[in-house]
Amino acid sequence: MKKILDLITDEVVKAFEASELDVKYAKVSLSNRPDLCEYQCNGAMAAAKEYKKAPIMIAGQVAEKLQDSTVFEMVEAVNPGFINLKLSKEYLAQYVEEMAKDSERLGCEKTAEPRTIMIDYGGPNVAKPLHVGHLRSAIIGESIKRIGKFMGHNMIGDVHLGDWGLQMGLIITELKERKPELVYFDENYEGEYPAEAPFTISELEEIYPTASGKSKEDEAYKEAAMQATYELQHGRRGYQALLSHILDVSVTDLKRNYENLNVSFELWKGESDAQPYIPDMVQKMKEDGFAYISDGALVVDVKEDTDTKEIPPCMILKSDGASLYNTTDLATIVWRMKDYHPDELIYVVDKRQELYFTQVFRCARKTGLVSEDTELKFLGFGTMNGKDGKPFKTREGGVMRLETLIASINEEMYKKIQDNRTMPEEEARETAKVVALSAVKYGDLSNQASKDYIFDIDRFTSFEGNTGPYILYTIVRIKSILNKYQESGKNVAEEIILPAHSDSEKALMLELVKFNAMMENAFEEIAPHKVCSYIYDLSNALNHFYHETKIMTEEDTQVQASYIRLLELTKRTLEVCIDVLGFSAPDRM
Repeated sequence: MKKILDLITDEVVKAFEASELDVKYAKVSLSNRPDLCEYQCNGAMAAAKEYKKAPIMIAGQVAEKLQDSTVFEMVEAVNPGFINLKLSKEYLAQYVEEMAKDSERLGCEKTAEPRTIMIDYGGPNVAKPLHVGHLRSAIIGESIKRIGKFMGHNMIGDVHLGDWGLQMGLIITELKERKPELVYFDENYEGEYPAEAPFTISELEEIYPTASGKSKEDEAYKEAAMQATYELQHGRRGYQALLSHILDVSVTDLKRNYENLNVSFELWKGESDAQPYIPDMVQKMKEDGFAYISDGALVVDVKEDTDTKEIPPCMILKSDGASLYNTTDLATIVWRMKDYHPDELIYVVDKRQELYFTQVFRCARKTGLVSEDTELKFLGFGTMNGKDGKPFKTREGGVMRLETLIASINEEMYKKIQDNRTMPEEEARETAKVVALSAVKYGDLSNQASKDYIFDIDRFTSFEGNTGPYILYTIVRIKSILNKYQESGKNVAEEIILPAHSDSEKALMLELVKFNAMMENAFEEIAPHKVCSYIYDLSNALNHFYHETKIMTEEDTQVQASYIRLLELTKRTLEVCIDVLGFSAPDRM
């Protein structure tokens, strides 16, 4: 379906043509004075200079041509030269009915030119639990992926695990101290290694911080860990087998935690997957004259003449020949281009890493790792802060585990559900999880990604105001009405949505018709907060209509059926939107 704004603009274009005026002035926008009109055209102001006429004269001329249009119920030229527009109730109802007929997409067309877009939005380190610092990347990245899929693009999410470097050597060294008899440490062992890991996830999560602490106090221990890292990276069989165990155990736990957030990845690749591509990549950078030695390190210049601040060279290898995060990220780009040929790569990362990604992107572009038409985008997000305005911590001042945070919000939501209404224990617990997830995700996504925000559990779990639970409560309210209607034995299958009977009903329809333009815009601007803003406005419009309208006691069965069909469309629109945000609604609350 064509967007409503485009259809309105088409109508105004005809009037400009009939007035012998350039159609470039016929652009229509949403009204910035909804108390006066629904849409407006300001083109007469700009046209005045070209046609040497007063803007109000041009506006009046165009408005006259629109008086007989079936699209509008009001067209008005007002000083100094605005054209104010209100849609006809009949035209609006027809458009809304067409949306309702398309139950899957609600009139939102898929892109005519699908792109392959890879999103890097995980970044957890293996052998370490997810903490609140991983929350924003996961929530924002998942939503961007879902919005892109809805718009018809091939979206590929990659978790990009931190599974390389000294942390692996530390784990191996600590494990060797604790269990030296394991076959992984016998260099002469040539048999098959055990299928079962020699540690649980709980043991692994304790081993790493212990080893890290020891390495800071014991130089010999740190040397041993560095040697273990070197041997692992140079193919020692036993250490490679241990790495496989670490990955298996960690990834199983990570998947469980991400599933609790309703977050998934198409690829579970790590830094280790990029390692085989590093030697050839480095060699080519040298041969092509891009990489050179500076203070012992291998670097590539990435500064540009237009830079207003210093952009340091991108370091490719340290002076001892070791690779860095830069090296791994560049090599990751190499394999992504080789295996998937993406049109676009989006990195959802803390905004404090912007300079780093500027260096990496410029280096990739300059050295030809990506094709000229491949887009590289950095979506930097702000920090999640506590009520004190500082990065969110536990009461003891440490970084909170994500699992702990989710559990505490589930419990808070469970209490509220039990306080509001009696519900069987099991159902209350399940409902609490669903509503709590909406509170967390909506609380995050309703903010522009680049901005810091206050994580306020009390506010986020409220059933009132701009919150996830309020959106879900609206959906549940609609479900309740639809159930009552169905239980009364009535059917709306063959009925259509009638022209609005009240201002509140028309206002609801006017919100619904913004859907397809909003989805396109949210994708183009990589802005999930625009979906949140839309469903908040739509929920408010629905609740206003509900409070002003006697739906179940309406005596005219055709009018009642029209109301019900409108409610069904609103429910479906809200459900599509919360799905791309990454949460769902229960049947009751």
